[in-house]
Amino acid sequence: MRATEMSVSYNSHQVLHTVALSLRPGHVTALVGPNGSGKSTLLRAMARLQPAQAGSRVLLKPSDGEELDALSLSPRAFARQVALMPQMRPVPSGLDVRSVVELGRHPYRGRLGARDPHAAQAVQRALRLTGTADLADRAADQLSGGQLQRVWLASCLAQGTDVLLLDEPTTYLDLRYQVELLDLIRELADDHRISVGVVLHDLDQAAAVADHIALLSGGHLRAAGPPEAVLTAELLTEVYGIRVETFTDPLTGRLRTRPIGRHHLRHERADTTR
Repeated sequence: MRATEMSVSYNSHQVLHTVALSLRPGHVTALVGPNGSGKSTLLRAMARLQPAQAGSRVLLKPSDGEELDALSLSPRAFARQVALMPQMRPVPSGLDVRSVVELGRHPYRGRLGARDPHAAQAVQRALRLTGTADLADRAADQLSGGQLQRVWLASCLAQGTDVLLLDEPTTYLDLRYQVELLDLIRELADDHRISVGVVLHDLDQAAAVADHIALLSGGHLRAAGPPEAVLTAELLTEVYGIRVETFTDPLTGRLRTRPIGRHHLRHERADTTR
């Protein structure tokens, strides 16, 4: 999946400026940047939920076919190719968890409610992958925010798409489930060849999970490439407007970031005067 010349405006305010982004099968692409940089807008535009300006294109290449314009697909056909988990979803009322996950099978149902023969298997797999199988019979409106987040992710996985777009999926999750979700994202890419695009605020999480990072600032694509090429101290300091240091974690060998606030600076000045 790739977006070309992606430009989006809200009323007269342009929030994305001719951004290009490619999501490759078996790869995780993390979108990072300050608040208001256009990360979620780009994801929504690629999912056809946000109208884009003339000249913007979203192209899909199904595993069994040629590249095609996403706008040429019906909503049902597009939903069989691309799943999006947005930041905010409603709390389902009157549904158990299994029924919520089954919502992801909507693109496969006939117009007259024809049976989806693969629904049960897809739902069970999604429940298992997200660790929500033990919640299947619970009322969805009785779950915690973190539990509900995992249920909505299960609904996306039940959709059975080759492209998965996730907008801040670690929100509301405790430390254990943040780590497990990032591990699941990697498994979906590595083991199932899914193209994953994920918006993350945590730069360390992005560095840990992503093959490719797109750094946005002010609606522009500021840099794109592997984590070590994009998450540099100089570039992050410029984009975020705060001093950011980077280092290699001696335990994992992964890139880590350290923002330096006023508290740290006071201690630095105190140390130099001793």
